[in-house]
Amino acid sequence: MSRLSAALLLAGAMLLATAPFTGRAAAQSDNEVYDRIEELHGDAAGFDRPLRQLVLAMRSGDAETIAGLAEYPLTVKANGETYDVENAEDFVENFDDLVTPETRRAVGRQQYQDLFVSSEGVMLANGAVWMGAVCDESHWAITAINN
Repeated sequence: MSRLSAALLLAGAMLLATAPFTGRAAAQSDNEVYDRIEELHGDAAGFDRPLRQLVLAMRSGDAETIAGLAEYPLTVKANGETYDVENAEDFVENFDDLVTPETRRAVGRQQYQDLFVSSEGVMLANGAVWMGAVCDESHWAITAINN
């Protein structure tokens, strides 16, 4: 290896070592997210509508729509407590206590390319909300809320 190649390699390594860690994964495209959802859960096309409904409902504080997108019992972490919400009526009745304004804002700003997809589901807003394919991919639903 020439001295120039070695120097460039060393400079690149030093640059990477001093680059600030942002806590975010490398940027990904919408297609990469879609493909990952399809690979791990199937029905990536079916995920689009519930995701859009959730984002819009969080922006407007539409408790009924959000409740309709959830799978029950729904585990919700809020105010330092964990709640098992049994049905949509309980969710709507306690919406302001179950979904903080910060969570609503974060999910309301969610961009498709910023979704995190794992075998557990699709994470929105850095873990504030999880969605998953329920009943062998028959539909997508909110599976957890973590304020």
